Amino acid sequence: MGASYQYGGQAVIEGVMMRGPDSRAVAVRRPDQTIVVDQKPVGSLTKRVPVLKWPMVRGVVVLVESLVLGIDALTYSANQAAGEEEELTAKEIVVTISVALGLAVLLFAVLPTALAHLLNKVVPGSFVQNLIEGIFRIVIFLAYVVAIGRLEDIRRVFQYHGAEHKVINAYEAGEELSVERVQRYSTFHPRCGTSFILIVLVISILLFSLLGKQVLWWRILSRILLLPVVAGISYELVKLSGKYASVPWCRLLIAPGLWLQKLTTCPPDDGQVEVAITAFRAVLKVDTHAAGAAPAAG
Repeated sequence: MGASYQYGGQAVIEGVMMRGPDSRAVAVRRPDQTIVVDQKPVGSLTKRVPVLKWPMVRGVVVLVESLVLGIDALTYSANQAAGEEEELTAKEIVVTISVALGLAVLLFAVLPTALAHLLNKVVPGSFVQNLIEGIFRIVIFLAYVVAIGRLEDIRRVFQYHGAEHKVINAYEAGEELSVERVQRYSTFHPRCGTSFILIVLVISILLFSLLGKQVLWWRILSRILLLPVVAGISYELVKLSGKYASVPWCRLLIAPGLWLQKLTTCPPDDGQVEVAITAFRAVLKVDTHAAGAAPAAG
C-alpha cells in the first residue's frame, strides 16, 4: 500500500478513537453492551498555514492537536462508559485534566531534575549530572507504567490499545477487517505513541546533557521550555522510522519502542477488537483518501 496518509489512533475508556485526514471516530462499549460511535470532522492548522508544515514545527503542532483530540475523545468515552446517570460535568472534566497534566509535569520534569540536582556535590561535571537526570526520568516513567498497569481499569485501556494496533496492522496488510482475521495480528506497532514517548525520553537525555551547570529553578524551567524542541525532533524521527521500518538498521532502532509496548498493550478480547474495527470503519467511510493510505498506530 502507499503512504498518502498515516492514520492515528488512541485507546480510550472502554473504546478506541481512530483518526483519518477528514474525520475522527470514537467507538465505545456502553454498559448495556451496545457500541456507540461519535464521529466528527477534523482539520489541521498545517493545511491552512504552510509554515506549520516545516520540519520540527509540524511535530509540535501535531502534538498539541493530538492532545486536544485525545482529551475530547476521553471525555466522550468516559461519559458513555459510565452511563447517563454518571456523566461528568464540565467542571469535573477541567479539574481532572488539570490535575493529570500537573502530575505529569511533576513526575517527569520536576522530580527527576530535582533528584539529579541533589547529586551536584557527589557527581562531578554537569554533563554526567544531566545524563543521570535522563536516566532518572526513564526509570520513573517505567515505574509509573508498571504501577498503573496493575489497575484493572487501566489494563482494560491497554487491551483496547492492543485492539487498536491489531486493526491497523491488519489494514496495513490488506486483511479483511473481521474480528477473527484481525485477532491474528500483533498488538505491537512501530509508530505507536509509546515508542514516541521513549524517543522523547532519549532525545531529552541527549539534549539536556549538553546544557551547562544551572541553578535548580532554571534547570526545571529550561526542561519545560525545551519540550517543544524535544517533541519536534522526536516527531521527525518517528516519521523516519515509519518510512524505513523494513530497513534492518531502522528495525534495530525501533526495537526498544516495541519492547516497551509490552507494558502498554495487552491482548484484547473479541468484543474489544469489534469496537476498534467499528471506529476504524467509521473513519474510512468518510475518508476520501482511504485508497492506498498507510495507517499509523497510536
